[in-house]
Amino acid sequence: MPTHVITGAGSGIGAAVTRRLLERGDETVLFARDAGRAKELAALHPGARTLVGDLSNPDRLSWALAQQAMPERIDSLLHIAGVVELGSVGDLTPKAWHFQLNANLVAPAELTRLFLPQLRVAQGHVLFVNSGAGLAAHAEWSAYAASKHGLKALADSLRHEEHGNGVRVTSVYPGRTASPMQAKVHQQEGKEYDPSRWIDPESVATTILMAVDLPRDAEVNDLTVRPGR
Repeated sequence: MPTHVITGAGSGIGAAVTRRLLERGDETVLFARDAGRAKELAALHPGARTLVGDLSNPDRLSWALAQQAMPERIDSLLHIAGVVELGSVGDLTPKAWHFQLNANLVAPAELTRLFLPQLRVAQGHVLFVNSGAGLAAHAEWSAYAASKHGLKALADSLRHEEHGNGVRVTSVYPGRTASPMQAKVHQQEGKEYDPSRWIDPESVATTILMAVDLPRDAEVNDLTVRPGR
């Protein structure tokens, strides 16, 4: 059965994707920032395995994985975790920039590098959950949008580099999705949060699984998902 490595499985889109994969009998390996979070993810998703590594500190990911038993086969690497901190260019500090660039861009690049040997053997799939902000930047979104524009560039380059190895690469660009991250965004914007206005995480999960399950004669490169209400 296929094995999927997933970041961001604790809530929102990542949790929805993980539930669906487990329900159909696939193997899942969930990334957790520390041992305590790993226990929480194991309780939330019975049957899933975990790996511990802090995405906010990508320089340490190689060391962290070297201390753990790695999956022998990886059929898909699903980058779903993300962080956001809004603010104007005039107010955002280097700490805020590094916080978002590390978690949203550098860590996915490093995890992809570390897992590429298994992905090549399996002719697997790397999927990046990007954002509408990865296609257009607006006021107060500079650091987050920069990290997501960079994620698009990472995916596009990786696709060209790994096509000959049979590794498929997909970017998914969801609009605003009902999730804890969206609640945080609304809080930062000073707006009331009504999850019924936004995309259900299950709908984004459906698009992700469609891309992953597509027969080998084709691949989805870019997929934009917008609120239907």
